[in-house]
Amino acid sequence: MLDKKITITVKDIKMGAELNDSNTAQKIWDALPIEGNVNTWGDEIYFSIPVNIGLENAKAVVLEGDLGYWPPGNAFCIFFGLTPASQVDEVRPASPVNIFGKVIGDPKVFKKVSSGAKIIIEKSE
Repeated sequence: MLDKKITITVKDIKMGAELNDSNTAQKIWDALPIEGNVNTWGDEIYFSIPVNIGLENAKAVVLEGDLGYWPPGNAFCIFFGLTPASQVDEVRPASPVNIFGKVIGDPKVFKKVSSGAKIIIEKSE
């Protein structure tokens, strides 16, 4: 799945990201474009998407900039810092997520996004 790049647009932010070679990434790629409304949980953005897949090499601790899929909420997650579940300096989702990609650039730009903002995920040209 080389060169599967997406663009994440929310408010005045436009960030690129690259998907990995996982089944989760492929299912999300096939569902694009996706629009939703942002929810925030600490330094995490998440929103429901029309993809339903179970756990796949799920991680309980992630890295800043990781894109994750959270099965309980069919949610696309963008991690850009600590969450309420974080311990010390570990970035922790509410429960394990499938990591399917990574933001290209500084994910901390998402700190200025608030709940309710419209988000669009689409394939990059």
